[in-house]
Amino acid sequence: MSEGGCCVPSGAGQDSVLARPDIPPDPKAHLRNCVHVPGGTALLGTDQPWIAQDFEGPLTRKTVPDLWWEAGAISVAQFRRFVAATGYRSVAEQLGWSFVFHTHVPGGAEHTLGVEGLEWWRRIDGATWAQPAGPDGPAAQDDLPVTHVAWEDARAFASWAGGRLPKEVEWEHAARGGLGDVPFPWGVDEPTDENAHRLNIWQGHFPTHDTGADGYTGPAPVLAFQPNGHGLHQMVGNVWEWTAEPFRARSVSSAARQINAAAKGKKLLKGGSFLCHRSYCYRYRIAARTGNTPDSTSGHTGFRVVYSRAP
Repeated sequence: MSEGGCCVPSGAGQDSVLARPDIPPDPKAHLRNCVHVPGGTALLGTDQPWIAQDFEGPLTRKTVPDLWWEAGAISVAQFRRFVAATGYRSVAEQLGWSFVFHTHVPGGAEHTLGVEGLEWWRRIDGATWAQPAGPDGPAAQDDLPVTHVAWEDARAFASWAGGRLPKEVEWEHAARGGLGDVPFPWGVDEPTDENAHRLNIWQGHFPTHDTGADGYTGPAPVLAFQPNGHGLHQMVGNVWEWTAEPFRARSVSSAARQINAAAKGKKLLKGGSFLCHRSYCYRYRIAARTGNTPDSTSGHTGFRVVYSRAP
């Protein structure tokens, strides 16, 4: 199984839909659920990379400011208030479709179009943030993370809410929860099927059977599971989170230059998702990273917002 198999199907080629009118901010309509993450010297990356092609290392130190973070990924309820206040139409709504994991397709995925080499991802007409499995599935639940959002959707929400998307070093600093050079928000212990209540990842045989031993076979509520030392929930697992930065290899090697050329235009995502498992996509580690085109949307991609001052 390839390391990228669970990750982020690309919607490359649809960049023309990304133009947006200016949306006036309306912070009062957005009920923030923030925690303070102190700034200072932050760690970025790792000296023990797991996925070479993602250029997870080396471990470096940078300075980050004090920030106020949403305690969880942005929820369906929060995004719904944004849409109600602005009339915003997401990229998936404009395109008319998005990627849905095959076991989540109502009635089965046999007669839907898949992604070559990643056949578990299916193109579903009418799949959006409000109807994450398509028009034949249930409406999105308010306490779940909003999904089927493109990078531009995430950025538009963040601007309206008075915040922004985080940088990678800010994201890793927050995810570490004050614990220093650790692979997971809770420390160094690898989650197993016995203690997977720490996060929402795949259990079972990918891509056909998720046992749901952690309580979920899809996204979990944004505030599910215990928070880390900064009070942040599910910084790894559950849904991938868009960041403010392009996806780039942090290296001057020839291999890195080739990666960066191939990844031109892609945006960086962090955290992994409910489809990750160590056996094939070990990206629910803090240093793990991936990239995708900014117009791509799927049922396991969301985002989190940061603010420069207290709400």
